[in-house]
Amino acid sequence: MKRCSWCEGNDLYIKYHDIEWGLPVFDDKKQLEFLVLESAQAGLSWLTILKKREGYRKAYSNFNPVKVAKYSDKKIEELITNLEIIRNRKKIEASVNNARCFLDIQHEFGSFCSYIWSYTDNKPIVNKWRTLSDLPAKTDLSDMISKDLKNRGFRFLGSTTIYAHMQAVGMVNDHLTGCIRHKELINS
Repeated sequence: MKRCSWCEGNDLYIKYHDIEWGLPVFDDKKQLEFLVLESAQAGLSWLTILKKREGYRKAYSNFNPVKVAKYSDKKIEELITNLEIIRNRKKIEASVNNARCFLDIQHEFGSFCSYIWSYTDNKPIVNKWRTLSDLPAKTDLSDMISKDLKNRGFRFLGSTTIYAHMQAVGMVNDHLTGCIRHKELINS
């Protein structure tokens, strides 16, 4: 089976690529999980984050937005000492802040998914990239979403991070055209 070359050589990457990456996500908890993980990844490799993913799930109440939004300063201090996650104070504080903003969006739109998927008319944008060098780091759409999220109080979610989020949750199908997942996701 031919895959996108970025995942080759690591079983964890291959599993993530084959099962999750680019699969449309219409579950708010999963959306929050990817928002937290993508913002934690800034400046690091995605593989580093995948290796810590289970630690994040434990540390972040399985990404229950109501619970994460209620994290106190004491809980934030605990997270900063947690070896199972990235222990960056600004990223951790931003993740708790973002959970609070996430709840505001849920209240306003009925769900975070309703909000985020409205940017693509509730369907994935299917790109036709042939090589990894064709893939953009950000787009006009990720610029627009990032700007709106920042206006709503979110932090650590710049355009590049949002584009990575869009790829992860299937808002864009950025599997290379030669990858088996590209066609599978179009036909699913």
